[in-house]
Amino acid sequence: MQCEYFGLCGSCRDYAEGYKAQLERKVSAVKDMFKPFYNRDLFIAQSPEEHYRSRAEFKIYHNNGGMSYAMSRLDRQGAVQIERCSIVSPHIVNVMEKLLPQITDLGIAHKLFGVDFLTSRDGEMTISMLYHRALDEEWRAKALELEKRLGVYVIGRSRKQKVILSQDYVTETLCIGGRDYRYVHIENSFTQPNPKVNEQMIGWSLEQLEGIGGDLLELYCGAGNFTIPFASKFDRVLATEISKASIYAAKQNMALNGVENIEFVRLSAEEFTQALDGVRAFRRLEGLKMSQYHLKTLFVDPPRAGLGEEPCAFASRFDHLLYISCNPKTLLRDLEMLSQTHTVDAMAAFDQFPYTHHLEMGVKLTKKG
Repeated sequence: MQCEYFGLCGSCRDYAEGYKAQLERKVSAVKDMFKPFYNRDLFIAQSPEEHYRSRAEFKIYHNNGGMSYAMSRLDRQGAVQIERCSIVSPHIVNVMEKLLPQITDLGIAHKLFGVDFLTSRDGEMTISMLYHRALDEEWRAKALELEKRLGVYVIGRSRKQKVILSQDYVTETLCIGGRDYRYVHIENSFTQPNPKVNEQMIGWSLEQLEGIGGDLLELYCGAGNFTIPFASKFDRVLATEISKASIYAAKQNMALNGVENIEFVRLSAEEFTQALDGVRAFRRLEGLKMSQYHLKTLFVDPPRAGLGEEPCAFASRFDHLLYISCNPKTLLRDLEMLSQTHTVDAMAAFDQFPYTHHLEMGVKLTKKG
């Protein structure tokens, strides 16, 4: 990938010698890091070299009556103005070029400080416009015209205000194991940013679950990114998530894909552990007979902080454990605990964020004995 902002823009930090070299550096580092637990070949999910991001956030820079996009500088000394971005989806590239002139023409640039894009691979798109002022009916009327001109969905945001004109989501399609899965992705909620790597990540994970059967427990399920495909491998799936918006989207995604054997519960991982052990009772679990579940497999995709001591102790109860990690350092810490009860059967590296030092990991563990 060629980008005129390499060395200036803080989005891409490891670009020397191109895509393959930066990936090799990251993979080599994690191989050394996890050698005490796994010294066989890693599955490596490569990203497209450019135009791979389906969501992106840009600052808006105002200067002499004009506007431009901006990103934080690599040297952290302010922002760098940009005209284009080589890592975002071609659909975002196309709309970026048209958006600012249309905002200026419609007279809705005042106090605009940021723009967020979210797109599906077929071009359905939300644009969230972030303001340092309250949005009134005049703004709404002009933003509706912006929707018509660009063929997108516009959302306005300011302090304690969210204005949805038409809808605040896109519907994405992922092909996994020869089957298409459809997902509602809601603006300002977490979604995997790299669809191609996401497909590989889910596909690898599905292979690790082949032939296990029984029931599955998933913690940190989000909007069901993994949950929906995983349901085909188990009798029943019990999935937990703390975010109300994500649980709402997860239930939509279950219906969208005709899946019926998942129970989504809005509890944190810690709360669910307490409920399962009978430490606390939760009204949100009324009517759910957890004693009828045969939970021998656990899937976790925690935040960067990883699991930690108590969740690892909980995870050690399960015969099979599949762990997706967005932070190799906390994964290494957790494996030091989990390796006391489990062995590592397989590992994978997922290059969700090319040209950065970030690499996501997958680990399949089986209980010893």
